[in-house]
Amino acid sequence: MSADTHQKALALNLDPSKFGSFAEIGAGQEVARWFLAVGAASGTVAKTISAYDKEVSDDLYGPGVRYVSKERLEAMLESEWKQLLKQLEKTRGPQTRFFSFVDTVAARNYAGTNEAHGWVGLRLQLEPQGKPNDIVLHINMRDPSNPLQQEAVGIFGVNLIYAGFHQLQAKESFLQGLAQGLEKRIEIDYVDLRGPAFETWDRRALLMDLVRSGFAEAVCFPSTDWAVPPAEVLYKKAVVLAPGSFGHVDAVHAKIHEMLLSSAIQQFRVEFEKLKVAPSGFFCLPATAPSSGSVTTELSDLLGRVDALRARGGNVLVFREQELYAMTAFVNRYTKEPVRFGVGLSLLIRTFEDRYSKLDGSLLEALSRLFAQNVRIYAHPMLSKDLQDSMESLSTTRWEWTETNGSVSADQLRLAPPLGHLYEYLLASNFLIPMQIRAALTVNA
Repeated sequence: MSADTHQKALALNLDPSKFGSFAEIGAGQEVARWFLAVGAASGTVAKTISAYDKEVSDDLYGPGVRYVSKERLEAMLESEWKQLLKQLEKTRGPQTRFFSFVDTVAARNYAGTNEAHGWVGLRLQLEPQGKPNDIVLHINMRDPSNPLQQEAVGIFGVNLIYAGFHQLQAKESFLQGLAQGLEKRIEIDYVDLRGPAFETWDRRALLMDLVRSGFAEAVCFPSTDWAVPPAEVLYKKAVVLAPGSFGHVDAVHAKIHEMLLSSAIQQFRVEFEKLKVAPSGFFCLPATAPSSGSVTTELSDLLGRVDALRARGGNVLVFREQELYAMTAFVNRYTKEPVRFGVGLSLLIRTFEDRYSKLDGSLLEALSRLFAQNVRIYAHPMLSKDLQDSMESLSTTRWEWTETNGSVSADQLRLAPPLGHLYEYLLASNFLIPMQIRAALTVNA
């Protein structure tokens, strides 16, 4: 049976080889409190600090960056570690595994109007006088109140310190240790690891496991960096999402994928001629196989698809869920600007064919969630022969269409009533916007 938070904190306190400092900003001193409350804290706690005043924080860690950011966290980590070693390395170094725990958190404010998230870091030695190892994480707090969020941060911090010393045998045990007792309370959407303890770990694979194992709703692989928290690229942005399986990674299909997203972005600019800022475009991959939510795509295959999209300058979001309404809900956590999907007809048809067994309202509920907040779909045409192949793979015969020069657009599709009435309504109301583009682009993504 796994140790609970009290047992973890006490076990660390009773181990004389571990000694460290705590610097916590923004959600009380809930991590240090655990170690002080369970007893024998003098065996673990060298110092606790909480610099809430901005001028004090700037004096300690340097000015010029956002207070809840990776840059601020790393400045805190570096400063606290240097001070810890300066004060204690001579007297305790030969027999002590030092650590510094730091966090900078924006918990729910009094009005409940802010984004509840934070950066958490741990630097630790796995043997006395050993080289340090860093664990840096971004978290989202999902509890509805400030006291509950503070409590969750406290548990998470104890989990992190304990996992850092005791659960690094495999990434699975490490992630399970971090999330223990915090299901649906803390979301981890970014992890960075540095140091000799992690030389054999693939941090990209670890980030992907956050989604595949349910610790995050989505993770982001931008074209300009190896990874960032999704909030940093979605916050208050107009967004164009191009979902698909992107199973073909050859140069021909890569070019087609690039053109599909760029054409959707161009359509956005036509729709919003007066919008000064261009939308951010993302390829969207599900962590599950597109044919079944219960089938998990092989990790190496999934990473290969991400690499192929990024190689041509694409930003990639990997989602835990494959349904479009789930993508809408996630993106709308961070922006109220327009959100547009660029999809091929085969994916559009799958949207209508899905049974949505997880929703009580089935298709109607899925569509209401999908279009709930300033969301529209740009539908790309397909070649008629490719569309026919897609119909056969979906085992459906309910759709009919006409074609123009061998290609089919969304307004040429017909679905038998009563669902056909719903499809026609989406077209007439401009929730579904047919795109007219060259047939060369009409290849299933």
